Amino acid sequence: MSDFWSSTISIGFHGLALAMVLYLISVGLSVTMGLMGFVNLAHGAFAMIGGYLMTSLMSRYNVPFVLALTAAVVVVILISLILERLLYRRLYGGDELDQVLMTMGLIFISIASVTYIWGPITQPMQPPPALSGQIDLGFRTFPTYRTFLIVCGAVLVTLLWLTLERTRFGAQVRAAVDNLRMAQTIGINTSRLFATTFALGSGLAALGGALGAEILPITTFYAMDNLIYFLIVVAIGGLGSIRGPFFAALLIGVSDTAFKYVAPELGAFFIYALTMAILLWFPRGIFGRT
Repeated sequence: MSDFWSSTISIGFHGLALAMVLYLISVGLSVTMGLMGFVNLAHGAFAMIGGYLMTSLMSRYNVPFVLALTAAVVVVILISLILERLLYRRLYGGDELDQVLMTMGLIFISIASVTYIWGPITQPMQPPPALSGQIDLGFRTFPTYRTFLIVCGAVLVTLLWLTLERTRFGAQVRAAVDNLRMAQTIGINTSRLFATTFALGSGLAALGGALGAEILPITTFYAMDNLIYFLIVVAIGGLGSIRGPFFAALLIGVSDTAFKYVAPELGAFFIYALTMAILLWFPRGIFGRT
């Protein structure tokens, strides 16, 4: 296999793995912002906490991978429900500046909290033995864990799409996103819907943060450092969209990997330029509602 095709396949593979992580974390932010009209900049903090919980359970207490992952997601969902009831609910429909200031405050609180509990050192991500090493796909080998991540992400994307497109809950979410007042008029309990959707989005963020800890390292400034990527995926995909963030995550994941491979000295410059070009052409995102 020539160097060109080898590099192209490698870029596509690793870009797809990154895309799955970005999608799992960002799709909840897209739906909650589109449904609630809430500027939740602290969404990445839920991914960070999920990553911290899973990696520490595995490394410090030898908890099996699946059990540690499940525990991390459940704990983050419970935390999100408490925060939604005590803080977020008070600012629904409020001034956007107040929402930004509150969620930025939560980011700094989360940074201070994880620094106090886990310290400033990056948390190690050691995949279980079954997911370590390389897997031979016939024409070349790939990292086993990232292959698992791509397959797992594809399954979760399908399940999420079926949930939001083929269930009563999904119909209520889509109705509320399209017209909140009409949804309330026909009897949808939007308060409970908001809480459930917020918890689902936070749980997906925790799942993405935990599964993607090998790609996006779990550090104290995780929620701040990666915030721009989550917002870019949401902005390009469009608020309230399910498929939009998926295609946006694919675009950003593969493009970011390719650009950093071709011109690593320029960092993420190309991603910002690409985002500006797309938003100039599609101000509401590619799949955004008009």
